[in-house]
Amino acid sequence: MKYYIIAGEASGDLHGSNLVKQMKQQDPAADIRGWGGDMMEAAGVNVVKHYRELAFMGFVEVVMNLRTILRNMETCKKDIAAFKPDVLVLVDYPGFNMRIAEWAKQQGIKIVYYISPQVWAWKESRVKKIRRDVDKMLCILPFEQDFYHKWNYETEYVGHPLVEVIKAAKEEPVEPLSDKPIIAVLPGSRKQEVSVKLPIMLTMAKHFPEYQFIVAQAPSLDDHFLESLTGQHPNVSMVKGQTYKLLRQAKAALVTSGTATLETALFGVPEVVCYKGNPISYFFAKRLIKVKYISLVNLIMDRLVVKELIQHDLTEENLLKELTNLLKDGKPRQQLMADYAELWHKLGEKDASRRAAEVIVNYAKSVNP
Repeated sequence: MKYYIIAGEASGDLHGSNLVKQMKQQDPAADIRGWGGDMMEAAGVNVVKHYRELAFMGFVEVVMNLRTILRNMETCKKDIAAFKPDVLVLVDYPGFNMRIAEWAKQQGIKIVYYISPQVWAWKESRVKKIRRDVDKMLCILPFEQDFYHKWNYETEYVGHPLVEVIKAAKEEPVEPLSDKPIIAVLPGSRKQEVSVKLPIMLTMAKHFPEYQFIVAQAPSLDDHFLESLTGQHPNVSMVKGQTYKLLRQAKAALVTSGTATLETALFGVPEVVCYKGNPISYFFAKRLIKVKYISLVNLIMDRLVVKELIQHDLTEENLLKELTNLLKDGKPRQQLMADYAELWHKLGEKDASRRAAEVIVNYAKSVNP
């Protein structure tokens, strides 16, 4: 079978590569072409364009690069049309992929979407476009299937691909990052938000001098910028490209919202979720986003498992209280560990990459027997 796969960022490259490895096992003669990165290429994809050329984040950046984005989209459509795939596989990256899906549906191309856009958080009306354009939606969060069912759109839950990635990471040898016990600090990747949140997160360093606070540096943040925020703290250091190694050694973590909250929980690290953004952006986001929690851990468990300190609640006083509680070996910590075990079971009962590959390969064979 011929498959065209599109992933537009680093996480999509990772999950796309694991998916492709499983597809190759189930369809050894598979011809796979697409957009992605080094990991997908190593897995056997003929990568036409690297995701580095696609990563435009933020409203202003998108507007400034609109011509490039539109040109990329046209290039992608022409390449898909020339390749004539049996199935088009879209991995996350909704801003680009949903537009490609709309076009591909009009061309009569069969579409499988792996890792659903977060339509349950905002713009629920986008479900109508998904239902119209996507033949099969493969969900990685257990509540997504129920959400789509309310819209009369049947999907398949395949499990979360992070589980297998973290399972593999836990088996790798680790060299100690510090002689002191470690508190991990994951401040995110956007400079504007990091400049607001990280100084508050690092106020904890003076309260816990016996701990080493280690900041996980995102590739998008330069050394000089982070050093200007961390330099005045003697027990704060940074690591780059070693987030999983850091989480494996941490006693607790201060984590910004996003996938990092889930990664931290799957490594079994007690965490406080920290978020503080531009007041105007936060004002509008609060009215647009329709979820009870901002961390994936709480959303998946549908209850407050990890403490969230959002906007005005993210203060030195509140953070000190929560971090102190996490570092104690009492009942709250024991309950958190039990909740983490339940979370792992919820997400890990299926091998996401293998299950998704089965669905995609079987679907390709059914539409072109």
